[in-house]
Amino acid sequence: MLIALAAAAAYLLGSVSFAILLSRLMRLPDPRSYGSKNPGATNVLRTGKKVAAVLTFAGDALKGFVAVVLALVYLPEAAPYAGVAAFLGHLFPVFHRFQGGKGAATAVGVLFGFDAWLGLGTLATFGVIAAFFRYVSLASMVAGAFAIFFAWFLKLDTMTIGAVAAMTAFLVWRHKDNIKRLIAGTESKLGQKKATPPDPSAASQ
Repeated sequence: MLIALAAAAAYLLGSVSFAILLSRLMRLPDPRSYGSKNPGATNVLRTGKKVAAVLTFAGDALKGFVAVVLALVYLPEAAPYAGVAAFLGHLFPVFHRFQGGKGAATAVGVLFGFDAWLGLGTLATFGVIAAFFRYVSLASMVAGAFAIFFAWFLKLDTMTIGAVAAMTAFLVWRHKDNIKRLIAGTESKLGQKKATPPDPSAASQ
């Protein structure tokens, strides 16, 4: 029962979309209205507001990290469930009609909550792939796959390894359209503008 409550609380925390929240606060267009229409840091970056993108990534990562750390402090056995629940909250947020982001940033936060070395190794893998190929989607999926290996190499418990594997599976599934574009050679590269965000002030004119 307590594990279920911890997972429910983590899910609600994960349902807070920092891309949408910060866009409203900073008077930017809704990230679901342009580019990939994905409420995440990469799409927010298409507005040209790097600060907004960085804050979005940090906020989405932090909620995953906080969900796991709180579980570790108060109910350690619930930590793997809390991590996955926060991640799923980002993917299917109850506050936004269950239409959320792809989960990369939140997954990073969850991994850091599980183990700092796990988070660092995964983040480093993402950085290397992104730097060489400049595809955020590809870097996210490759980093997710390596996260499973890192979790095993670090000898984390079976439930935590399972949680990492589950998040990776969902991450790849959420990138299914990106996979098609990668194969077709039409996937947008990091820094490449995909679509011009609408002017939020235009609607009021």
